[in-house]
Amino acid sequence: MLQVEGETSSTEKPGMVPPPPGEESQTFVLPPGWQSYLSPQGRRYYVNTATNETTWERPGSSPGIPASPGPHRSSLPPTVNGYHASGTPAHPPETAHMSVRKSTGDSQNLGSSSPGKKQSKENTITINCVTFPHPDTMPEQQLLKPTEWSYCDYFWADKKDPQGNGTVAGFELLLQKQLKGKQMQKEMSEFIRERIKIEEEYAKNLAKLSQNSLAAQEEGSLGEAWAQVKKSLADEAEVHLKFSAKLHSEVEKPLMNFRENFKKDMKKCDHHIADLRKQLASRYAAVEKARKALTERQRDLEMKTQQLEIKLSNKTEEDIKKARRKSTQAGDDLMRCVDLYNQAQSKWFEEMVTTTLELERLEVERVEMIRQHLCQYTQLRHETDMFNQSTVEPVDQLLRKVDPAKDRELWVREHKTGNIRPVDMEI
Repeated sequence: MLQVEGETSSTEKPGMVPPPPGEESQTFVLPPGWQSYLSPQGRRYYVNTATNETTWERPGSSPGIPASPGPHRSSLPPTVNGYHASGTPAHPPETAHMSVRKSTGDSQNLGSSSPGKKQSKENTITINCVTFPHPDTMPEQQLLKPTEWSYCDYFWADKKDPQGNGTVAGFELLLQKQLKGKQMQKEMSEFIRERIKIEEEYAKNLAKLSQNSLAAQEEGSLGEAWAQVKKSLADEAEVHLKFSAKLHSEVEKPLMNFRENFKKDMKKCDHHIADLRKQLASRYAAVEKARKALTERQRDLEMKTQQLEIKLSNKTEEDIKKARRKSTQAGDDLMRCVDLYNQAQSKWFEEMVTTTLELERLEVERVEMIRQHLCQYTQLRHETDMFNQSTVEPVDQLLRKVDPAKDRELWVREHKTGNIRPVDMEI
């Protein structure tokens, strides 16, 4: 669900107070792009709004006076998909946005007696507790694995479930693909099993047929060829039995046993990522609660400030000090919650990258394994065809030697009853 709420100004931090108007200009002119703020402890620091660079030291007023490197100056590596190469969020915790925010009381100065509203720029958007760059202001992101269509680049958002009103996490789609691949592998193994049964039944029938006594009394060279035909059936039956045995050991069994615990391992992986998402959702809820508390403290401070202006109470000044402390504390709490949220999202991000790359590797391995064993299947088929051909070669040879005249001679020599022909009777 897309959540749209009031957002803290992109240039004002919770619990941090900009200098009163004109203070900076009376003492020092900041270079273009620099602004100053007060920390919750009252210490002034400076922010470059273009680079997000922060420093305790006042920057130089001209190009010839460089800013002194302060102990809190940011030195962040280039970002990829909104994160640094180290896996940490691209935005510092105190400036990170939780969802698309509009200018509201949250963007008012916590300690100011007359808070002014300032239009913030919508930089981020939160969907299902995950923070993304806003589409309208999103800088170009570099893919982690350009040109490879890698899992780690394209499954960060959730997808609407076509069978219902809910959503399916991108990671869940990858898991479904992995489990479907495992199921397809199992069905291929069952298919080969059926092929083996056919081969075994075929070999059994061939062996039985080879023992048939039909035409057993054929004689001569044709009888020899016929006997060889029957013998070739027995040889072919043996070939098919060997083929079925090799199919079982070299194709069916490897397909069936490959990653026997794959489904169990995928469930563990699913639970791990799901737990990280739950933790992220919990951190987001804490941020929203802290943001709400900050808004309430700001309103309380504003009300007491107005009471001071009209002098409704002698205790108003003390109340303002107390309200300001509570407002500052609420700002600190919000910053802490945002920091914990960003840490949780960073952990989820890192595990997503690592796990999706592992799923990608497993898918390549599965496909390659099946390809190799199907190649083995075709190789066995070629060998079987070759052996079958060898069983009929003796039959071909004997058929070429069939000679009816020779057969007749041999038969006559063996079975002749006499060559004296009868003559006419004399009177």
